[in-house]
Amino acid sequence: MAALGIATADLKASIKAWRLWSLLGWIEIRQRYARSKLGPFWLTISMGVVIGAIALVFGTLFHQDMATYLPMLSTGMVTWTLLSTIITEGCNVYISSDKYIRQVRTPRLIYVLQAMWRNFIIFLHNFVIVLIVLGFYGIKSWETMPLFFPGLIMLLLNAVWMAMVVGLFSARFRDLPQIVVAFMQVMYFITPIMFAASALKKHEWLITYNPFAYLINLVRQPLLGEFPTMLTWNVVVGMTLVGWVFALTLTGRYYKRIPYWL
Repeated sequence: MAALGIATADLKASIKAWRLWSLLGWIEIRQRYARSKLGPFWLTISMGVVIGAIALVFGTLFHQDMATYLPMLSTGMVTWTLLSTIITEGCNVYISSDKYIRQVRTPRLIYVLQAMWRNFIIFLHNFVIVLIVLGFYGIKSWETMPLFFPGLIMLLLNAVWMAMVVGLFSARFRDLPQIVVAFMQVMYFITPIMFAASALKKHEWLITYNPFAYLINLVRQPLLGEFPTMLTWNVVVGMTLVGWVFALTLTGRYYKRIPYWL
């Protein structure tokens, strides 16, 4: 309980310092795309090219209806990119901020929130692709669209606690970032992003026991005119509650050791 209290206090202090981590996120994006006229939209262009190429190859190969396949693919790819980059970049939140942590007394979790905010801004740029695709093929149902926002919030909450965990372990074990990147690449291929879950038929259990599939569906299905199932909501809410308790307890337990690991 003491560890949970320490981490909770740090989280509250980090949220109150929202101006700091949001500013750091903006600055990092501006530095990354300095002297570039398109800035983060270069990522949007590359994402659009990848989505178009996959749709052309896999859509043709599996005889998919583009009016159905392209919206599913674009929403899935953009959502997965947000989730996976927060987690993979979360591995280095403490390592890359070692100078600040050792020299300046600031809440620890601002660096995790900084990574979340930075990738959320990039997500907003990439979401232009989704808007173009949905605008071209039409909105399936306006009734489900509002559910996109709570779904996105739940995805961000889960991505943050996962980033907290991998960031802490990566500060201690420097080989972990490579393992996490490889793991996320494998999960990309077994998560229904480029294919529908029904395509697996008797191997659909791969989706049933894939927590990332529920997170993607919670965001994607409202955009495609579908209501997420109660099972999806229950799994995601359960992941959120258990994950945050675990991540906060772990952070509080090793809170004072982070500077020494760096």
